[in-house]
Amino acid sequence: MLRTTLRNLLAHQARLVMTALAICLGVAFVSGTLVFADSSAAAYRAAASKDFADVAVTVTPKDPPSGPANRPGTVLDDALARKLADVPGVAAVRPSVDGSAVLAGADGAPLRADSSWANLAAGYLPGKDGEDPRYPLVKGHAPRNSDELAVDAGTAAAGHFALGDTVTLATDGPVMTKRLVGIVSTQDSRVTAGGTLALFDAATAQRLFATPGHYTGIDLSATPGTDQAALSDRVGAVLPADRAEAVSGAAQATQQAGYLDTLTRGYTKVPLVFAGVSLFIGSFLIVNTFTMLITRRTREIALLRAIGATRRQVVRSVLVEAALVGCAASVVGFLLGVGIAAVLPDLLSTGADALPDGPLVIGARPVAAALGVGVGVTVLAAWLPSRRAARIAPLEAMRATTQLPSRTRSRVRGAVGLVLLALGGGLLVSLTGAKDASVENLQSALLGCGLLAVSMIVLAPLLAAPVIRLTGRLTARFGVIGRLARENALRDPRRTAATASALMISTALVSGLAVIGNSTGQALDRQAAAGLGADYVISTRTPTTGIAPAAVDRVRGTSGVRTAAALADSTLFTGGQVRQVSGIDPDAVDAVLRLRFLSGSARDLGPGRIALSASLAREHGLHAGDRLTARMGLGQGFQQYAVVGVYQDNPVARDALGARAEVQKTGFRPGSAQRILVRTDDGSTSASLAGRLRTAVGNNPLLKVQDRAALVREAAGTMGDLLTVMYGMLVIGLLITALGIVNTLAMSVSERTREIGVLRALGMDRAGVRRMIRLESLTVAAFGTLLGLAGGVFGAWAVGALANGALAEYSLALPWGTLLLVVLLSLVVGAAAAVVPARRAASLSPLQAVADA
Repeated sequence: MLRTTLRNLLAHQARLVMTALAICLGVAFVSGTLVFADSSAAAYRAAASKDFADVAVTVTPKDPPSGPANRPGTVLDDALARKLADVPGVAAVRPSVDGSAVLAGADGAPLRADSSWANLAAGYLPGKDGEDPRYPLVKGHAPRNSDELAVDAGTAAAGHFALGDTVTLATDGPVMTKRLVGIVSTQDSRVTAGGTLALFDAATAQRLFATPGHYTGIDLSATPGTDQAALSDRVGAVLPADRAEAVSGAAQATQQAGYLDTLTRGYTKVPLVFAGVSLFIGSFLIVNTFTMLITRRTREIALLRAIGATRRQVVRSVLVEAALVGCAASVVGFLLGVGIAAVLPDLLSTGADALPDGPLVIGARPVAAALGVGVGVTVLAAWLPSRRAARIAPLEAMRATTQLPSRTRSRVRGAVGLVLLALGGGLLVSLTGAKDASVENLQSALLGCGLLAVSMIVLAPLLAAPVIRLTGRLTARFGVIGRLARENALRDPRRTAATASALMISTALVSGLAVIGNSTGQALDRQAAAGLGADYVISTRTPTTGIAPAAVDRVRGTSGVRTAAALADSTLFTGGQVRQVSGIDPDAVDAVLRLRFLSGSARDLGPGRIALSASLAREHGLHAGDRLTARMGLGQGFQQYAVVGVYQDNPVARDALGARAEVQKTGFRPGSAQRILVRTDDGSTSASLAGRLRTAVGNNPLLKVQDRAALVREAAGTMGDLLTVMYGMLVIGLLITALGIVNTLAMSVSERTREIGVLRALGMDRAGVRRMIRLESLTVAAFGTLLGLAGGVFGAWAVGALANGALAEYSLALPWGTLLLVVLLSLVVGAAAAVVPARRAASLSPLQAVADA
């Protein structure tokens, strides 16, 4: 049996190549992602270790009580540094002053402003030689006063800075401008991974990030042979226990590497998603390939059974064949995956998001995953055809070359498919009344979509005949050739359905998400128009940043501005939950907001009086005139607030709305606003007006100036990323579908060799044969596309109810252009996949084809 298995494997090399390619894709993504993840983690650890190579212990202040008098670093001063220098085992003491600063490039655009972990700032603290060893100078000189600044070489290149330029930046408050006097190099992995670094003179850094004469950290290097843990304990013994703590350099390196790895972990998720889709869709190709191979070898299997082969031996023979194919494909896929891992850092790195350099790390995990996934999926997919092969009766198989499924089996298949369809469709329909996207509802939606997909796969062979007869009206326009193509597709509905299943699943995924994405985007647009009366929103990038009253006044005086209203944001603690509250002047509500009050109004806002969103009011069972017990901000106590109104949920107004004077006192930066809503003179927006608004707020890189379109794009950012992933999945699905169609048609041509020879002998020319095969391929592709579109649109309609619970403006909106593009791509793939089988069929000699058995 083993020799027979090897002979069969070698006899069908060309047909198994397509299956192996599908396996290769999945294995390549899995192994490549794991190698990339291991290599990146090793590179981050190496970079972090380099950051703390000369640091044995770091002394940092403990989190002080809140309040401006207790800023970080107040306990770390020169006296403590001298005391630490006398600790046994300490070789050198190096104080530091670290913080965060966002810089604006030469074009005014912020550099990495959305990633505060990468916006580093520090004091340049020279030693006795006049240089800071952490930041070797490349050009210019170190900053010497409060008007000077130095940056690292990467920041200078990203911001297009040159020595002598005026650099605009901000730390946590007003914008500053400083003259660039030096460019340094650094080994800090946070900077080399795409961050920015700004260096101030010591006095300026202490004023910005600590207090004059104090530091935010003190690094200690150890004498040779000193254990870091022991030194850390000795240092900790001389520190004020409630004011400072000692951390070893190794612990800091591990912590920083883990932190960076967490921030960039998303890079490994997308390839794994592609791997899962490749393997899932590729499994249909594997099942179809082995089913067709077994069907062609029916007589051979029957003969083996007749001469004594047992069912178990037949099953084992097919599974061994599948294991060998999977093993070979896994090896090739793993090598391809290593290549993917080698190029991923370059593909994922940009000027602002560079990944660390390092050698490829190939451990046991990706090798085991490659073999386990490739061989496991292939053997699992071949198990059902192997069992079907084992049930073939010897005498029955010798009488016929094909075994059509029995009526009983078809009825059982139909019953199972209808039950799954009823369960999945019923579950999705039940979600149309959902009020929110809770975890339970999301889980129900995923389960419903899964059941719907499985039911489509089960029912596909039964739906093949009616759907193909419907689409066959188009192919019938090509005359006899078109009718032959239709009948060929109908000859084996199971084979046609299995071939089209890969395309059906990928089309359903993409079309469904495209519908949801388009509907969500339009809903966000309508919501912005319905809830926001302003034309521009100026907001802070972090809640701890504030907009000074003077900046609000400058915005009001900007040419082209009719109204500018400041909003303060804070937290509202109520009922064990943390909510957001916004403060606005009551007389400015109607000018910049479009609030739909269900009861009460905003005119009565004032101290101790707030308005609630409908969802918050519903949770607490409150109405206008009731009272809410809540705490506003961190420094206040709980008190009773009078509810003066309830408004329809509005993302601009947050969960609750209060008077700005009261809310502003409880925010992260008391006395400052977090947003400015701007209404223009004529209601229009322009690049020049946006530029004037940026100038009015001092071109502060910590602030964003956005019109409605930008707000909608930002709100839909996650959906846009998800759509990009889905389109990538469509490409994978189309590629695997093409392999499946090529495989199916190639085997079909081989099975119909005599039939094609007869058609040629009766007068069909080579062009007619090619056209027949292409039309057959298009018929299969159209079948899968139609089922996928129907399932995807239905799923999007049902799941859209969850979005409707969060977006009051949500309604189903079909992206006709995208759906048409999906259909065209599917049909093009169907036509392209038929090229090679069509040429092979047309090249058959009529006499030789008729003579072949």
